[in-house]
Amino acid sequence: MGDWIGLGFFVLLIAGIVIGLKLLSKPRKRTAVEFERRVSEGPSGAGAFVNALQDAVDPGTARSKEVIAQIKDGRYKKKKEDGETED
Repeated sequence: MGDWIGLGFFVLLIAGIVIGLKLLSKPRKRTAVEFERRVSEGPSGAGAFVNALQDAVDPGTARSKEVIAQIKDGRYKKKKEDGETED
């Protein structure tokens, strides 16, 4: 009898975990106004800390951010013209 109770407990536990994860994975529906408000708030203190920690742990992250900015500006891997100086 005790084995059946234990088995039932584990089945309910696993079913609860699966259902909980399905509920958590559903995307929240947001309006454009809510999205814009969240974007304008910027990263929270914890988010800024995680970004700084990532830069400290992985030095390649800083280089990748620089390359992404260069690609957006359209100047990635372009040779400098003669007479052009970098400020």
